[in-house]
Amino acid sequence: MSSDIPGYRLGDPTLERVVPIDDLERMKKTALFGPDDVAALREARAILAPQVEDILDVWYGFVASQPHLVASFSKDGEPNADYLGAVRQRFGQWILDTTAAEYDQAWLDYQIEVGKRHHRIGKNLTDGVDAAPHIRFVDLIPLVYPIFGTLRGFLEKGDASPERVDAMHHAWLKALLLTITLWTQPYVRPGDF
Repeated sequence: MSSDIPGYRLGDPTLERVVPIDDLERMKKTALFGPDDVAALREARAILAPQVEDILDVWYGFVASQPHLVASFSKDGEPNADYLGAVRQRFGQWILDTTAAEYDQAWLDYQIEVGKRHHRIGKNLTDGVDAAPHIRFVDLIPLVYPIFGTLRGFLEKGDASPERVDAMHHAWLKALLLTITLWTQPYVRPGDF
């Protein structure tokens, strides 16, 4: 996948390989993530792609309503609008990537890169901003629910049967769990991930 979004690096061959593909395969087995889920995500992409901005409005509305979350985009209490906008572009691309991913080494490496951007080792570097230096681990995993729960209504706007909506929504959850697990890698002690 390619994009002209600043800071977007999916498929960049210079990304460091921190986690081997065998670990991703293990994670997929643990999450019961298989070919049917990939197919459901492709189906979801057709429904979600025209709604990306609306999805982001919901998610950003949620983040803005939580002072401890919006603080990640702030230095002294005032959110950096340019930073919010840059991350929003990449977050929109992430929705499309998640529903079209090959779940291969390139995808894996980029998820680790995104994780570094949440952690003190890489926070603020991509956009050259002066904002909170770190997103706490305690805030990453709980974000799974709002990002999962709010997506169903968007999937229901397509003309898929309720069974297909369920399949797409569960595939989204599995992909989200894989993603967030990889994003947490920089937070885990070497040898423990």
